[in-house]
Amino acid sequence: MSRITRRALAAAPLALAAVKAVAAPKPVAPPPPASPWPDATEMAARIRRGELTAAEAVETAIRRAEALQGKLNIIVNSDFDRALAKAKAGTPAGPFGGVPFLVKDLDDYVGLPTRQGSQSMRLAPPATHQLAYIDAFDRAGLVTIGKSATPEYGFLPTTEPVSTGVTRNPWDLTRSSGGSSGGSAAAVAAGVVPVAHANDGGGSIRIPASNCGLFGLKPSRGRMIGTQGETQISDLGVEHVVSRSVRDSAALFALTEDSATRARFPAVGVVTGPAKRRLRVGVLMENGLGHQPSADVVAATDSAAKLVASLGHHVEPTHLPYDGPQFIQDFLLLWANGAKGLADELAKALGRAPDTRDLEPFSLGMVEMARKAPPRALPAAVGRLSANALAYDTWFPSHQFDVVLSPVLSTPAPLLGEVGPLVPFDVLAPRLTEYVGYTPIHNIAGAPAMSMPLYWTEAGLPVGTMFSARAGNERALFELAYELEAARPWAQRIPPTHV
Repeated sequence: MSRITRRALAAAPLALAAVKAVAAPKPVAPPPPASPWPDATEMAARIRRGELTAAEAVETAIRRAEALQGKLNIIVNSDFDRALAKAKAGTPAGPFGGVPFLVKDLDDYVGLPTRQGSQSMRLAPPATHQLAYIDAFDRAGLVTIGKSATPEYGFLPTTEPVSTGVTRNPWDLTRSSGGSSGGSAAAVAAGVVPVAHANDGGGSIRIPASNCGLFGLKPSRGRMIGTQGETQISDLGVEHVVSRSVRDSAALFALTEDSATRARFPAVGVVTGPAKRRLRVGVLMENGLGHQPSADVVAATDSAAKLVASLGHHVEPTHLPYDGPQFIQDFLLLWANGAKGLADELAKALGRAPDTRDLEPFSLGMVEMARKAPPRALPAAVGRLSANALAYDTWFPSHQFDVVLSPVLSTPAPLLGEVGPLVPFDVLAPRLTEYVGYTPIHNIAGAPAMSMPLYWTEAGLPVGTMFSARAGNERALFELAYELEAARPWAQRIPPTHV
């Protein structure tokens, strides 16, 4: 579930508009996590030291992508020749100069088509413009080798689009890699690239990070370069990455956050380690419907809470400060209205109403849901969602919480097909609201949240734990993440399907 925003709707038939970039600080790296693969920070350091050339790093990533594409289906548009030519021309300038990278196929990247996981965009020409946010990745020296797979328009929490096929989870090929950043997450988890672009409009960074055993932080609304104007409840989507290490995420966050004078939030800068201050942490177990998650997720959440307490933080149980079931229904209606807006734009471009030649059954089901809603239903839902955002924000000071700990999802990664786009809408909608009942509130509130891979089931599936904070408080999350990464490291874990 990714990025239904005014920007995303405008991008359906048109290129996304670029906005002005700003300078960013050079990251300062903490010690590397133990791992059989270098993270992006270490890979860049090896290139700078002359132990590895940019061309060798990019060529290795390309070989790995080619070797795993048939098993995982992670890349939908390759850019191998251009990437290799760029690397052979010399190490690109920037703190991550020469590190191979993937851009998710919901955002434009100049020279490649943006197909948004949809048959409706199958004839899209190569992009001629890209977001200032994507420009920042180029300035960092990252070398994009292609576009990663995504579900149709980022609508679903699994990457199984009809247009490009199923993306599989490297921990279990029968299970979902998550969505909508499923291609990026599978590629990083399997060792193709050390870090990859992702975005999140309802959980799309945190869900695939949870399913694939990665670190994934969703920033605050308006935090990143080019997003100053995104201030409304409907501006759900935010941009960042999925990674194997906290330091990669923290460094790229600093390079892509808006640090201009009139930025919405004071710049965080590069967070390089944990803080000494102990936190007050609320523990939330029930999902938005008020239901308990699966036994594996309960075990993962309990384990994470005990770990946090063992590190000296104050931990206490809490509950949602608003009507969860109503919130879930309101969010679904807002999501459906975004699909309707997209379908209306497609109709203008096509000269007819989109049908199954253009959009998947789930997308069309959302369009129908929005059209059948009473005239006042959406304004009423938006009003309640605005109240929920305020309730979320005041939840923290009223309970003196710094952070809230919860599951990311109600279950570990589901079997492919369980929440896929071909499941009848009236069956799939309740499945989704049960499965993805924890993540959407942070998009409505515009608040930061992160998934951390602190637990694996007996069957070998990763289960992420989510930590969330008030809008603008990414620093507290990164500092806590470093502490948890050191206490329970995960970078040494390798999925059965890998390079």
